[in-house]
Amino acid sequence: MTADRHGHVLTDTGPEARDHYERALDDLLFFRPAVEERVRAVLAAAPRSPMGHALAVHLGVLATEERAVEAARATFTAFRAEPASDRLTARERRHLAAAEAGLDGDFRTAARILGEIGIAHPRDELALFAGHHFDFLTGDAPRLRDRIGGALDAWDEDDPHYGPLLGMYAFGLEENGHYEHAEQTGLAALERQPHDVWGIHGVVHTYEMRGRFTDGIRFLDARTDAWAGHTLLTGHNWWHYALFSLERGETGRVLDIYDSALHDVAADGGALELVNAAALLWRLHLAGDDQSTRWAALADAWEQRGDGPHYAFNDAHAVMAYVGAGRLDRAELLVRDRERWLAGTPAGPVPANRAMTADVGLPVCRALIAYGRKDYAGATDLLLPVRYRLHEFGGSHAQRDAVQRTLVEAALAAGRHDLARTLLSERSRLRPVCPYNWSAKARLEERLGAPERAAAARQRAAAQAAGAGLEDHRNENRR
Repeated sequence: MTADRHGHVLTDTGPEARDHYERALDDLLFFRPAVEERVRAVLAAAPRSPMGHALAVHLGVLATEERAVEAARATFTAFRAEPASDRLTARERRHLAAAEAGLDGDFRTAARILGEIGIAHPRDELALFAGHHFDFLTGDAPRLRDRIGGALDAWDEDDPHYGPLLGMYAFGLEENGHYEHAEQTGLAALERQPHDVWGIHGVVHTYEMRGRFTDGIRFLDARTDAWAGHTLLTGHNWWHYALFSLERGETGRVLDIYDSALHDVAADGGALELVNAAALLWRLHLAGDDQSTRWAALADAWEQRGDGPHYAFNDAHAVMAYVGAGRLDRAELLVRDRERWLAGTPAGPVPANRAMTADVGLPVCRALIAYGRKDYAGATDLLLPVRYRLHEFGGSHAQRDAVQRTLVEAALAAGRHDLARTLLSERSRLRPVCPYNWSAKARLEERLGAPERAAAARQRAAAQAAGAGLEDHRNENRR
């Protein structure tokens, strides 16, 4: 019988497999692609290792890749076909139950079980990491924060993985609006482990939400060696860099990043890569920037995947690509497929994605199609009822903002000026440093026949894009 470095028993896992398991956890926390090979090494050395199989399943499910899930399911099903050892600990049995729930698409049950493990075993790194990411997939911001916060006191601050835990906590803090605390926590994580790409990601989100675009670029530039190499999060952090550049009006830089880091037309892109690409091009689309060649290549990539109803958040970004490429028939086909799937889902326990699709995913997809058809009133009416529920189909505030901006643009184009004014008032009060908010306000004021107010808003947008907005806002607060 072996145990991990925190003393958790590893049944049917010999010393060699245990060492591979420990290295796999390290790779997982730092988003190294080597984690996949390391997990295979665990199972090659110990084919009956319950924790090796749980790790393999969590890795497959959290990728939001239908193909990865099916591959993990095949291996796990073969493992479960043989009777489980009666020597399995309660912790290991819970991990296997969480893995089964994840494979069934029951993300919330998986998250709950992993939370129970975290309470009983607060230094179980797999339970904390997987639970944190299930919270992200289901848009459960309080648990995204508190799952990690509730475990930190059980950890020695000198532990080499205390830093990555702080990185996870920083992201949870940010998604709950604790931006200053999140930034400081993320920086503390990076003092311990400079290559913690999730910690870097957490700090970057705080800059995004506070309009610190120039600071965000400087922060990423100063740490290029830490995040821009070959990690599972490299493309997503480049996406954040592109968002900062977009707010600064540097469209050329945005497109350079898109071509070099976000969508490789010659590669078989993963779901996260294609989501990043669609979310960026959609922002350009809303600004009236025609990127037809890039849209066509991206739509081709989504079509080649042929994804079924697996994760509604991905579906919405596939529809963005189809609409951007002018393939409205293909977008409609995806919607009809998801409608048939919902109609055929039996009563009783259902995958989390069913509720995500029915309650948020399909309304968003239909709204995107309406926007593509220039039915701006229809798009507005579809998005209004779900705008406070978008978190329910996952993603971060920064990612979901593409949908929120679609509502603003639809309301403006539909002549719903009272609604547009309300939406922009909400946005500018919550995020006073955001060039997009002020440029949209300028367009609204022009339509309302207020040229002086439009000019003032346009001037403010330009100043913020140039990096002056944050300091001006601080000075206003001081006055």
